[in-house]
Amino acid sequence: MSQTVTRALRILAELGEGERSLDQLAEVLGVHKTTVLRLLQSLEEERFVYRDQAYRYHLGAGLFALSGLALEERGIRRIAAPHLAELNAATGQTVHLAAHEGGEVVYIDKYDSRHPVRMYSRIGLRAVLHSAAVAKVLLADLPLPERRRAVAGIEFTPHTPRTLATPEALLAELEKVAAQGWAQDHAEHEAFINCVAAPIRDAGGRAVAAVSISVPDVVLPYEQVLELLPQLLATARAVSADCGRPHQEG
Repeated sequence: MSQTVTRALRILAELGEGERSLDQLAEVLGVHKTTVLRLLQSLEEERFVYRDQAYRYHLGAGLFALSGLALEERGIRRIAAPHLAELNAATGQTVHLAAHEGGEVVYIDKYDSRHPVRMYSRIGLRAVLHSAAVAKVLLADLPLPERRRAVAGIEFTPHTPRTLATPEALLAELEKVAAQGWAQDHAEHEAFINCVAAPIRDAGGRAVAAVSISVPDVVLPYEQVLELLPQLLATARAVSADCGRPHQEG
């Protein structure tokens, strides 16, 4: 590998740890600032880095776009598979993977419970946007204007007495989901099913999918489903790490 390419990659790796000044990058690389500046200018032209008003450098949109393409090529389903299988084996409960698809949220993988009770979900089925926990997770990640537009287009069909019935109620729920980092479906779509879901994030922090655990109340009551949250969140973090997301504590 050429020295120039090696230095450029070291710059990107360093910026992956956080913003840096020209002086800091020159010190890390052990070369003159003019050499680093030339590399940074080339990286800026390709939008792999950008410089803010304080003359500090950050990873740029071009790099995130490239990582997104790489992730799509690998396939989130394949990346998540071993982690979902492990969660399914550890809990014995149904595990889902869902993702955005053409303005909808679609189940793209499912690991069935070891218990005989089955639920309506299947791979390829659309999740109900105002009740499914996976849908809430993905809607909550949208910028607020997009979130409001998405909610405005929902037909609030009641499925159970607990189904959210208005745009205002769903928007309030999504704000809570965004703050706490997970969502629930407390018998909102099927009266006998409770579900918790968490986001899977890519290197840029965008929620590219959601993972959930769904449990019939004859198997576990609602309160015990909530006790599965630590395992669910750990799985979401593990898949996110394999998608390039920096390690997150907690």
